[in-house]
Amino acid sequence: AAAFLRGFRALYLGVFYNVMIIATVTLAATKIGGVLLGLDPLTTVLIAGTVTMIYSATSGLWGVVVTDLVLFVVAMIGSVAAAVFALRQPEVGGLAGLVSHPELQSAMNFFPDFSDWSVAAGIFIIPIAVQWWSAWYPGAEPGGGGYVAQRMLAAKNEKESMKATLWFNVAHYGLRPWPWIIVALCSMLVYPELSDIQARFPDLDPGLVGNDLAYPAMLVFLPAGLLGLVVASLAAAYMSTISTQLNWGSSYVVSDFYRRFVNPDASQRRLVAVGRLSTVGLMVLGAFIALQLDTAGQGFQILLQIGAGTGLIFLLRWFWYRVNVWSELAGMTISFMVAVYFAWVHGALGLAPLPAWTQLVIGVAITTVGWLGVTFLTAPADSETLQGFYDKIRPMGAGWRRVVDVGDGPRESGSVTAAFLAWFLGCVLVYAALFGTGYLLYGQGVAAVVALAISAGAGVWLFRLLPKLGYSD
Repeated sequence: AAAFLRGFRALYLGVFYNVMIIATVTLAATKIGGVLLGLDPLTTVLIAGTVTMIYSATSGLWGVVVTDLVLFVVAMIGSVAAAVFALRQPEVGGLAGLVSHPELQSAMNFFPDFSDWSVAAGIFIIPIAVQWWSAWYPGAEPGGGGYVAQRMLAAKNEKESMKATLWFNVAHYGLRPWPWIIVALCSMLVYPELSDIQARFPDLDPGLVGNDLAYPAMLVFLPAGLLGLVVASLAAAYMSTISTQLNWGSSYVVSDFYRRFVNPDASQRRLVAVGRLSTVGLMVLGAFIALQLDTAGQGFQILLQIGAGTGLIFLLRWFWYRVNVWSELAGMTISFMVAVYFAWVHGALGLAPLPAWTQLVIGVAITTVGWLGVTFLTAPADSETLQGFYDKIRPMGAGWRRVVDVGDGPRESGSVTAAFLAWFLGCVLVYAALFGTGYLLYGQGVAAVVALAISAGAGVWLFRLLPKLGYSD
């Protein structure tokens, strides 16, 4: 059963899920290519996909990691430049004009209007209360996953891997969004309606016109030389993401499927060849699906709904011995069926459409009841397997002690209290950095100083907790 789960996850995550992510990112690339370079979607896909596919297939993880560092720096420079020139548009009137514009006051609030439940639930309450722990999404995987493991295992030790993961979260959620947010706010003044974007780009395929086109539409105001840099930064962001996807997916296919089930005695040369072929196959499938999608949000919602309810399984498996192979299989299968229902069956039955957040909550509820039922109806893993896992991982908490012989070794890898405190401090660090940067841009100096001080304090406290978490050099 465990072997079957490994093969199932290899195809489910490494191929199906992965292809959907590649398609969503590639769709964004086609829109950028259409607006800035006048390319049709097929040409954009062929150029961008082929270049990324070639260097991903030939360089492996080392090449992906090294290029990601360079591409991140280039992408940040380009996004900051785009924000600066967006603020210079006469409709915006600089940063002061942006933050004081009456049309943007509601959009600039960090928190929604809670008197409007439908809006507040969708963009704040459900993400904060439900989505983060319940939905498995690549790059934000509750309980860990291939994305995080891929980079953590490349670090020289556990302490360095933790630092790298923390830096990713600070950079990705605390620093990277604000240039994008500023450009987005400016676009609401320059292009108040989608028809304004269509009028600005009359030769653009009407099927590509959507809210996700606002960012590339704002880039046309950049001077020629700088526009080239920003286009390069967007290409860098695309290549960085896709190269990670291709390397991640091909490693699943090779290690967890081909070598495990197809050819256990394959030579390293054969495995490398299969990895390169799977890289090409993933890129081709992702490009094909990208040409079928209309908006990036469409792909995002499909992925989010498919992962709804599975996140809790991947969290609890570290703390509760009863989570077994059948729990994971049931969760992934049920969540997929619920996603298919909402995507194609619900509307076909003539039923009223439901908000995305309602679909998510229903999916989480059905999937959770389903996998918990399967868990209690099936036996846990055998004692030898449980003991082996405990001896190797030393998971925290009381959920394992009743079924394993802890022996003379440490009962767990660190303090449960310290671990949860560290998790909380990490969240405070990232969110305070995000809001502090925003307050600084909004000209709210006191709030910015308070938020950034909280972020710094949380970071200092977090690093002082490392010895209690079992991290060492």
